[in-house]
Amino acid sequence: MLQVNNIEVYYMGVIQVLRGVSLEVEDGKIVALLGANGGGKTTALKAISGMLKTEEGDVTNGSIVFNGQRIDKKNPEDIAALGISQVMEGRRVLGHLSVEENLLIGAYRRKDRSGVKKDLEMVFDYFPKIKTLRRRTSGYLSGGEQQMMVIGRALMASPKLMLLDEPSLGLAPLLVQEIFDITRRINIEQKVSILLVEQNVRAALGIAHHGYVMENGRIVMDGPADKLKDNEDVKEFYMGLSAIGSQKSYHEVKHYRRRKRWLA
Repeated sequence: MLQVNNIEVYYMGVIQVLRGVSLEVEDGKIVALLGANGGGKTTALKAISGMLKTEEGDVTNGSIVFNGQRIDKKNPEDIAALGISQVMEGRRVLGHLSVEENLLIGAYRRKDRSGVKKDLEMVFDYFPKIKTLRRRTSGYLSGGEQQMMVIGRALMASPKLMLLDEPSLGLAPLLVQEIFDITRRINIEQKVSILLVEQNVRAALGIAHHGYVMENGRIVMDGPADKLKDNEDVKEFYMGLSAIGSQKSYHEVKHYRRRKRWLA
């Protein structure tokens, strides 16, 4: 479905963030893009959705192909019309509007009123809590409620591919699990492919089919999610566990020698 082919990204023509990044998302799959802050994960999502253009960023090399069509030179609204929805980091709610108004904005391009009404009920089925808050001003919701709402807003666009950027950010552990469980349901029941950027490696690999690890603007490791979970480097440097299962302090690490770069 999605092919990112050896892309380089610069901001303002001088600040290079991505250095030859390649990844794929197969139809109907969840793919996790993992790594520490500042590694370029969010920039990769913005390159796919076209949002780079709003921040003086540009894909200067390589290509991005969605369902056989090259999209890296297209505007964000044209990419959205092809079926790509992005849930931005930090939730980005329209705080002065109600929950229902926020959700309906997600469907602003759609002309099928009956379909929009049906999908609104679908969103409320996934997130019963926000159904009870549908008339509430969205700026007064809790962080978890806002996260549910913005995922629902993206669903209202009837996407083929959803880009989720740090959905667990700032949420309590129980709520994180709920969000990830619902994300898996959406993938299975609605046949929506998902590219998930997440620092909570354990939770992300728990629902993903495949994973990529990004460091300093490069993909340094990738493989099936179950193999990444068992990889000693991933456990030690991204889950904070040593080979014997004890907590590892990053400050104690003198040299990082990656044991296996690519996983079969």
